[in-house]
Amino acid sequence: MLGISTGFAVVGVAIITGYVIGRIDLLGEAGGHVLGRLSFFVLSPFLMFTVLSDADIGMLFSSLLPVSAAAAVSIAVVYLLISKLAWRRLWGDVVVGSLSSMYANANNIGIPIATYLLGNAVFSAPIILMQQLVFTPLALTALDAITSGEKHWWKAVGRVFHNPLVIGSTSGLVMALLDVDLPRIIHDPVQLIANAAVPVILISFGMSLRGQRVLTTPGTRRDALLATVLKVVAMPVVAYLLGRFAFHLNDASLHAVVVLAALPSGQNVFNYAQRYDVGLVLARDAVFLTTVACMPVIVLITVILGS
Repeated sequence: MLGISTGFAVVGVAIITGYVIGRIDLLGEAGGHVLGRLSFFVLSPFLMFTVLSDADIGMLFSSLLPVSAAAAVSIAVVYLLISKLAWRRLWGDVVVGSLSSMYANANNIGIPIATYLLGNAVFSAPIILMQQLVFTPLALTALDAITSGEKHWWKAVGRVFHNPLVIGSTSGLVMALLDVDLPRIIHDPVQLIANAAVPVILISFGMSLRGQRVLTTPGTRRDALLATVLKVVAMPVVAYLLGRFAFHLNDASLHAVVVLAALPSGQNVFNYAQRYDVGLVLARDAVFLTTVACMPVIVLITVILGS
């Protein structure tokens, strides 16, 4: 319970702070947009570099990785089929909704929960690796192509590998694979900038809630609800079934992978939607709803599976 409380306290205080900043108009109308760009182009790449470069390679490629990947992809496919085939949503909204349903908040909630509830912060590292090196490039390629009107997919892919988030994540993984330890004179300044990413993203998200009520924007309610149910209910169930019957994980690993599958949608999804100006309300509502809804789910998982 301490781990859950700590993780949500960190997130809640930062979001409330952002809401107050937005409510009193401290940073002006463009404040949230500026913070979003700062996070996307500067702070988050530094964060991904430090998290992945400091991670244990054995843990990065542990058995948790294929289970988490299979569960996430399964959920994204379900959302895509419902959103596109049944509801005929635009592709930009489909991409953002799919991300909201499968992209976990493995950093600012996942790391505290992995630390205090699962006993080791590196449990969240495989998910961070998977999301930053696989899901993020694919999603940004799609969003870039959709919003720019690019018809040649290889050009969109090429632009993604100029994306600072992808560059930061890839660089961090290379450092980990080569087992390179940066000298403190380099590591400490990089870490200082990285430490600003989570609070700034959360503050930006809190600012976006000013004058808004969740599930009040017509045309996005059922999309956000679908993403929420898939993320905090269906994805843990799929992770359990895969971990137990397909990958035969031991009890501790099974507990970890199911808890991590129940994490809320990552604020990065909101940051991506903000950057490309597509599916912004859907991402905002899904992040908020999954953050609130996942706490009792994680408690229930821990009661059932935790030792």
